[in-house]
Amino acid sequence: MMDATRKKRLIWQLPFLVLLIVGTILIIRQQRNMPYKTNQGTIFGTFYTITYQSDKDYHADIKAALLQVDSALSMFNEKSVISRINQSYGGPVNQMFLDVYEKAVQISKETDGAFDITVAPLVNAWGFGFKSGAMPTRQQVDSIRQFVGWQKVSLKGHTIQKSDRRTMLDCSAIAKGYGVDVVAQVLKQQGITNYMVEIGGEIITHGISPRRLPWRVGVIKPTDDSLSAHNEYQTILNVTDKAMATSGNYRNFYYKGGKRYAHTIDPHTGYPVQHNILSATVLAGDCATADAYATSFMVMGLEGAQRILERHPELMAYLIYTDKNNEYAVWFSPSLKDKIEP
Repeated sequence: MMDATRKKRLIWQLPFLVLLIVGTILIIRQQRNMPYKTNQGTIFGTFYTITYQSDKDYHADIKAALLQVDSALSMFNEKSVISRINQSYGGPVNQMFLDVYEKAVQISKETDGAFDITVAPLVNAWGFGFKSGAMPTRQQVDSIRQFVGWQKVSLKGHTIQKSDRRTMLDCSAIAKGYGVDVVAQVLKQQGITNYMVEIGGEIITHGISPRRLPWRVGVIKPTDDSLSAHNEYQTILNVTDKAMATSGNYRNFYYKGGKRYAHTIDPHTGYPVQHNILSATVLAGDCATADAYATSFMVMGLEGAQRILERHPELMAYLIYTDKNNEYAVWFSPSLKDKIEP
């Protein structure tokens, strides 16, 4: 009697199982046949390329999201939240600004201030100095340092307060990464699972590429090719479901008195960094984090970056530097080994 009952149930279940199998096959076939779209444009003073698998074009949604980030974080937008904050002692901020500010403070603490979104006046002083041939004096550097420092800014609720009106916030070392994350979220909300978002070299990927393989991303070999006319890859990484950002000094430096000065400024000293690291590529769960740590590692140098990576196993890094013989050398996180193409 029991066997007969089970057989009857199985007979009733078979059509549903067949429908499930057929439905699954059709969905997989439809996904395989679904095209990939590519949207391109400019934002934050750089180019973006977004590739995703969908039968619908979401470029309008992507542009709208990027313009929201611009209205919160762009220093070139006079009406942006950050521009308004920089012109006063502070004021109310929106959620996007809040997200980026809180992450910036967190990473500033983790890196002992190597990452600092108030360092822009020092960067500008050195940049203008090199271009004009008049290097900033120690007195000028010390004067600027009086109002540089992430601790000089605080948050109360949704309001930013600055202890010195001259303190300037600049999120350029994290905003592109954050923009990448925002676009990825737009695609996720539309149910898109295969995509790559790239803004000015900062990247996040998910799923598979149009070749039905993991996404492959190149790490550019550091050269003095300031026009980027001959990009040569140091290595290729298989990057899936990860964010990746790169920061480097190899194209942004100046020679003065026979000495090479990097464009990266150490917030602690107010002077350009003098260590031997040329390029820092960081992989993380989100692109804002990868972007900020890549900048931090350029300030901290090889040993400082290694110490951070020991404390944060969720991060991976590929670091290019010059050894004692002034030759290119590479160090990378052991956990990154399986992602490096042979």
